[in-house]
Amino acid sequence: METRVAVLAIIVRDTASVPALNELLHQYAPYIIGRMGVPYHARGVNIISVAVDAPADAISALSGKIGRLAGITAKTVYAPEDALQQGK
Repeated sequence: METRVAVLAIIVRDTASVPALNELLHQYAPYIIGRMGVPYHARGVNIISVAVDAPADAISALSGKIGRLAGITAKTVYAPEDALQQGK
């Protein structure tokens, strides 16, 4: 199956949605390369980046599900296909 490399940028404004966010990330764990979270207390948000290597429909589904959580925004940036080495 063809996969894509992407980064999901996630901004968490409502920490009540964090358990649901973590559950979604757990469901998609096989596709996650790594993640980094940074609390930004001065602005009252948490910033999370999640690097994934997954089928495009899985990336889109994950981003959409995350974006529907209350108080959470998600955007996806895909790596250009011609810039990637085929290591699989």
